[in-house]
Amino acid sequence: MNRPIHLRIRQFILDGIKERRFLPGAKIPTEAELVLQFGVSRMTVNKAVRDLASEGVLIRFAGDGTYVAERKAESPLLDVNNIAEEIQGRGHRYRAAIILLRAEPASTEVALWLGLASGTELFHSIIVHFENEMAIQIEDRYVNPAFAPDYLQQDFSNETPNAYLMRSCPLSDIEHTVEAVLPTAAEQALLNISEGEPCLRVLRRTWSHKHLVSFSRLLHPGSSYKLRSQTRVKK
Repeated sequence: MNRPIHLRIRQFILDGIKERRFLPGAKIPTEAELVLQFGVSRMTVNKAVRDLASEGVLIRFAGDGTYVAERKAESPLLDVNNIAEEIQGRGHRYRAAIILLRAEPASTEVALWLGLASGTELFHSIIVHFENEMAIQIEDRYVNPAFAPDYLQQDFSNETPNAYLMRSCPLSDIEHTVEAVLPTAAEQALLNISEGEPCLRVLRRTWSHKHLVSFSRLLHPGSSYKLRSQTRVKK
């Protein structure tokens, strides 16, 4: 059975946002343009747009038009949370794409981050995390095999590396460094973003019982992600 036309218009707008044809802060087609495109009444188009506005997906300005809301996913800066649980906790769909999962010798830079000799064999994974089919994080992680020997045997499409590491070697200490960067061409392709879009990169090291276990580079598109920190001030 065919879906009601207002749901088809709604899906057209949502697909445009997901595929980045309608960017955050940008106008969507006018109601008059959607009426012509779908061959329906103004009332039908208005219902689709109104419903998305009530959900916070769109923002309507009288006499100006309708814009894509600048909604950013958010993670706590000072904690190490499971990104799948964060996304699902927002009521959204989570998916992971495994780009790389292998053993390889540590470069000089990575070896320094993990306090090991250059060339030491490490486990390396690159995973793209999606929220409602929008890529919101590239997780580029190196793991010391001494503390997670079964890392390469895990199915990270069903369980995140964070969840696995918390089970196998519970977290005791973390270190974060945050910087603004421009993505490489490969990163642009994985995140489906334009060349000039700035990103947030978090460099994270984690320890388990004083053993340095993992070093990660977490890259987020700046237009759709933010980091938050809250600290209680002692009186």
